[in-house]
Amino acid sequence: MTEKLFYEDAYRKEFDARVLSCRPVPEKGYEVVLDRTAFFPEGGGQYGDVGEISGVRVSDTQEKDGDVIHYTSEPLQEGAAVTGKIDWEIRFSRMQQHTAEHILSGLAHSIFGYQNVGFHLSDEICTMDFSGPVTKEEMEEIEKRANEAVYKNIEVNVLCPSREELKNFEYRSKIEIEGQVRIIQIPGYDTCACCAPHLKRTGEIGQIKVIGLMNYKGGVRVTMVSGNRALCDHEKREKDMKEISKLLSAKEWELPEAVQKLKDDMERQKSEVLSLQRKLITYKAAEVPAGQKLACLFEKDLDGTGIRELMNQVLENHVTVCGVFLQKGEGWKYVVGSREKDVREIGKKLNERFHGRGGGKPEMIQGSLQGRPEDIKSFFEETVNG
Repeated sequence: MTEKLFYEDAYRKEFDARVLSCRPVPEKGYEVVLDRTAFFPEGGGQYGDVGEISGVRVSDTQEKDGDVIHYTSEPLQEGAAVTGKIDWEIRFSRMQQHTAEHILSGLAHSIFGYQNVGFHLSDEICTMDFSGPVTKEEMEEIEKRANEAVYKNIEVNVLCPSREELKNFEYRSKIEIEGQVRIIQIPGYDTCACCAPHLKRTGEIGQIKVIGLMNYKGGVRVTMVSGNRALCDHEKREKDMKEISKLLSAKEWELPEAVQKLKDDMERQKSEVLSLQRKLITYKAAEVPAGQKLACLFEKDLDGTGIRELMNQVLENHVTVCGVFLQKGEGWKYVVGSREKDVREIGKKLNERFHGRGGGKPEMIQGSLQGRPEDIKSFFEETVNG
């Protein structure tokens, strides 16, 4: 069984060890077991550590039957003395997120009685799933109180109580734990079973920022960043805001009003375009002689609703069958309708001939196809006349 140095000192970055075994594994390189390690294996929602062992890259760390498995890019000689070095920047960032998650989850539990039923810590964001609903305003209050815990710089305690002590010990846990229970305690905020390494003090978190809140399986999913990730998120948002400010020719504090004005202008322009399109449709429909057997029209300046409206206006002029084809890239979106005939067979033949797809009801079909307009027009007329 591997001696787990990360439990003795979560801040240990380098260590000496001896290689107990090394074997190749498909697509993952080599599985290396050491007699002792500071590499934390994946667990508690936190990824396994990465780094290097005597210059050989470690891409992942897992645990099997008490042994810590290091996945390396190259083999290491069994029995050899080696030096391990974890990627401290990644480890420290993960500890920041994880300790911050405990504070948020502890507050959600103490305030609402909710459990954290899902936790995922990637190298970009941290998500947690609470078992009940939380409003945006309530989450803002939790975030505020969580950051107060950061500013207080509270010591984070690691406890390993006996089975007898656990009987009167209140703590959060997602699963029933066999063997020794390891408790992470942040006084006044959270007491939770956890196997992962954590910060020594809450002040090292730096800042906790909730960046997402969504309904999820009867509760909510919270997305959070902390530490340097929170700083990077702030810098990106500030950069985006400055760019938007430049694009809208507005001061940063004027952006809400500028965006609302842009939205109002777009709605007004949309209404004007719709009015002009209706006039254009009426003009185009009037160009089709009334009472003829068929009409085959090709358009570029209408939308999907517009081609249906054009078809209907043409049919009102007692045209038996009307097909309207709207250019979309290298293909065509079509609608075919009739007040007298079942047009589904026409659509089936069009799709077969021009690699199209679509369908509908006897009085109207719609779909898309590929082909030259002159070929489509010729085939359409032959099909309708036939």
